[in-house]
Amino acid sequence: MTAVLPERSASPTVAVAEAPVRGTGAVDLLARLATAPGDRTAVIAGDDRLTFDELRAEAAAIAVRFAALGIGPESVVALCLPRGAALVTAIIGTLTAGAAYLPVDPALPADRRRYLVEDSGADLVVLDGTTASPVPGVRVVTAAELTGAPNGAPAPYEPVPVGADTLAYVIYTSGSTGRPKGVEIGRASASLLLAELESEGAASGEGRRVGWNASPSFDASVQQWIRLCRGDTLVMIDEETRRDPALLAGFVDEHSLTDLDITPSHAEPLLDLLTADGGPRPLTLLVGGEAISPALWDRFAAAHRAGLLRALNVYGPTECTVDSTAAWIDGPGEPHIGAVLPGLEMRLLDEKLAPVGPGEAGELYLAGPRVGRGYRRRPGLTAERFVADLAGAAVTPGGRMYRTGDRCRLRPDGSLVYLGRADGQIKLRGHRIELPEIEAALTRVPGVAEAAVILGEDAGGTACLIAYHRGGDATTLRAALSDALPTYMVPSAFVAVDRFATTPSGKLDRSALPTRPENPTETAPEETRVDDLDGNGLDGRAEELIARVWTQVLGAASIGPDDNFFKLGGHSLLAIKLVSRVRAELSVALPVKAVYAHPRLRDLAAHIEELLAARDV
Repeated sequence: MTAVLPERSASPTVAVAEAPVRGTGAVDLLARLATAPGDRTAVIAGDDRLTFDELRAEAAAIAVRFAALGIGPESVVALCLPRGAALVTAIIGTLTAGAAYLPVDPALPADRRRYLVEDSGADLVVLDGTTASPVPGVRVVTAAELTGAPNGAPAPYEPVPVGADTLAYVIYTSGSTGRPKGVEIGRASASLLLAELESEGAASGEGRRVGWNASPSFDASVQQWIRLCRGDTLVMIDEETRRDPALLAGFVDEHSLTDLDITPSHAEPLLDLLTADGGPRPLTLLVGGEAISPALWDRFAAAHRAGLLRALNVYGPTECTVDSTAAWIDGPGEPHIGAVLPGLEMRLLDEKLAPVGPGEAGELYLAGPRVGRGYRRRPGLTAERFVADLAGAAVTPGGRMYRTGDRCRLRPDGSLVYLGRADGQIKLRGHRIELPEIEAALTRVPGVAEAAVILGEDAGGTACLIAYHRGGDATTLRAALSDALPTYMVPSAFVAVDRFATTPSGKLDRSALPTRPENPTETAPEETRVDDLDGNGLDGRAEELIARVWTQVLGAASIGPDDNFFKLGGHSLLAIKLVSRVRAELSVALPVKAVYAHPRLRDLAAHIEELLAARDV
């Protein structure tokens, strides 16, 4: 049920407020947005185009309607909208009203969407008109209602004035307690992020074209949309293009992108396609979300030296406003995450919170004005992770620092080397994942007595999640997790065990769990498998080829025509590998979306046969 909105009332007559922080001169994002040339294209989303004048007008209309609904500073508006022009105007409109936005990706499972809205205490939910309300009883409006032409004169673009610490957005991250937790970030922190990226040269030049590549539910998306506020054009990348390197490379060319945020896992297959023609490209890749391997680091450095592109390695927890450190990858050598950006200060501390010696490993703590406000409605967890900054007390009395849980080492040149986690959190394909959250979801499935999830490898050496479980069957577990968790948190392999090894103290011994299991149970025990690679059950050249490739990519002992790629542990990166092998062996342009559309071996093989027949006509 949607709310009935009143007709447009007069816009609040207020001035745009600046938000300087500790002498940095950072100005609130909307004050900067107001100066962007009105006729310049602000947003490109498929066939939709918005100029900056149109963006500001729609944002003002949204803010007026929000004000009529009592939405203002410290209100939280849940935006359950796909990536598109409507999402951009809703974000800017929410901030114009002085409120904060909570991104709720419509692609998330229904249970996850409901949890985000309920746990955050959102005051309003905005839908695209096709998605059901996540939580019955919470006020709901559609994007069309917010921007529809009401009676009266257009509202002037006058954002509600806010303070530096006024809430700007809430983004949820995986939780070590078994539930996601919402990170609260203030307006000045977001403004500082943009200013600091500019100071590093990552946003240099006028009128750049920035690809929005991240899910709105991840903090990397903030780094992308804030570029609007300096007058850059934001180009929305659709889901099909995001997950297919060939389509993404073509998209970069078609839209003349100058900036693209990407994870190392997805950058590697893209790199050859971006540089294959040997021509210079004014492209900057902001690479983050997971560690860069030495080999990939050297490839980026070589591309930089050849003038083909620039790559900036960025690191940072959501709690410290997206990016905390940055390093240009302009030469070979040891991968590192660079030095902290100006709005933050680093501390490398031991278990007793004492500074470690030069070159020694320590846990990274971050202090300064870009440290977030804390976890929404979680005072205990906030106190645990956002601790007193004793080292900076003389400069900022009462200051706090965030405990990242990341271990680092300081190099003589002042850059940091990332050494891994000090707890159960991992990064996989750019996603921050708390393994206890997946384990908690597993043990909520009836019949599961105990479960453990680790970061391991598939047969091809690709990082993946492996779930060990006592009780329950893999088919049921996979289905249950798919209903409760985002796709990237569903393990690729499930391994049934009779009992778990324990340490002398009686705790689960995770070191005893194989990182590459020999007998994963991805299918239910009673399911009959069709064998084998010698052709028994397989029909035709395409089916036999796909079976061979699946065996190499997935590491399955036997493959049959009715097997499902994703039920055998396939995921987006393995789909890319599969497509690359098919292209190499058959010289057929198989798009990644075909693997998702035809996950069963026989169906995919039939699709390939159709492509071959069309090619040979």
